[in-house]
Amino acid sequence: MNVKQDASAAAQAGTPSQTQAARGKVPGFRWVVAGMIFLIYTIAAADRANIGVALPFIRKEFAMSNTEAGALLSLFLFGYALAQLPSGFATSRFGVRKIFSGAMILTSLFTGLIGTTSSIIALKIYRFALGLAEGPLPVGIASTINNWFPPHEKGTASGIFLSAVKFGPVIVPPLCALIIAAWGWREIFIFFAIPGLIFSVIWYLLVTNHPSQSRFCSPEELEYITESRGAGASASATVRKTVPAWLDYLIRARRVPQLTDSKSVFKSWNIIGCALGYCFQLGISNVLLAWIPTYLLTVKKFSVMNMGLVASAPWIGAVIGNLLGGLLSDRLLAKRRKPGMMLSALATAGMMYLLINSPADPLRYGMLLFATGVLLSIGYSAYMAYPMSVTDKKIFPVASSVVNMGGQIGGACAPLATGMLLDTYGWSYVFAFMAIGSLLSFAILATIAEPIQE
Repeated sequence: MNVKQDASAAAQAGTPSQTQAARGKVPGFRWVVAGMIFLIYTIAAADRANIGVALPFIRKEFAMSNTEAGALLSLFLFGYALAQLPSGFATSRFGVRKIFSGAMILTSLFTGLIGTTSSIIALKIYRFALGLAEGPLPVGIASTINNWFPPHEKGTASGIFLSAVKFGPVIVPPLCALIIAAWGWREIFIFFAIPGLIFSVIWYLLVTNHPSQSRFCSPEELEYITESRGAGASASATVRKTVPAWLDYLIRARRVPQLTDSKSVFKSWNIIGCALGYCFQLGISNVLLAWIPTYLLTVKKFSVMNMGLVASAPWIGAVIGNLLGGLLSDRLLAKRRKPGMMLSALATAGMMYLLINSPADPLRYGMLLFATGVLLSIGYSAYMAYPMSVTDKKIFPVASSVVNMGGQIGGACAPLATGMLLDTYGWSYVFAFMAIGSLLSFAILATIAEPIQE
């Protein structure tokens, strides 16, 4: 082949970065950031989930009713919810890096302190403080995704983040069962405090507020992330043509003006409706997280090891559901977020009905919980990605904190309500309560718009 033919072949092939950009698969440091998001939030999710496994053993040392146990579980979530709006404003003003790393250090410290408590009062104080400490983390991660990923990858990145939220509870039950068998419930919290201290330092060293500030992000990748047109936009435009008109009609797809200040965020029904839908869905997730280990031990009469394995099943399904939901939204539905959210709400209501008369066999019950986790989580990444489409990047942390605060309020109230229902009625009423909440979530989500932008 002569020089002219070589040049022609090279022109047709393009440079490696051009070819990869055309395919929408540019490898780069943003995926290292995604990996850090997954690892560090797996740790944070484990720090909040371990109380569910420890609870039956804590109640042997500190006597409490179901309502009091539900209140203990909810204290973390009330602190977490209270931290959302201040975290959103602080992140919007000061950036993610310092606030996120500091919050992760405090999260680890309060996790360890729970294992040292000698009274129920101290246990409640540390649990509430843990919620306040962990509150800035989801806002920081959502802002990092918004800054580090182009529009057509944000749903996938959000799916990776929310998979970490569910992967933490996957590893918690079996690991906690081993720690309890070897030592006791206190050692759970001391053991879980260590990784967060290490990764908070790694995050600070590797992840900047914006890719333009990172020495690890190449100019080509920065251009790929920030370019509003090009390969990513073209890919989205191609996919958009395949979205059926009836689906856009059903989800109320339309152009919406971007929100540019906090006042417009608090007045937006799209943001408020998204927060309310998340409120009911996260409430269900937290009931499963906090109460299922107790249910398996006291109602199903599983051994501690069987409990540890079966209690992981919904979160294994949730990891898969979150990843599928993000890919579905980004790749097949042209960044439409509502279909996954509405599908999760409707399907979860059906799964709660099935759990009322669930099998006693550990394998069959684990499979049912696995399916519940998949269906519950398909729409979760959309709650993080939805505000990105209706706000500019500066005000996005505030909108994200409003949505997450709504979710956390539901997440805080649901375990407490579960304890009250158990003291008065029974588990059938708990599952019916969650089914009704999921249907309400579906009805609310139907009223908000699906934003479409050029």
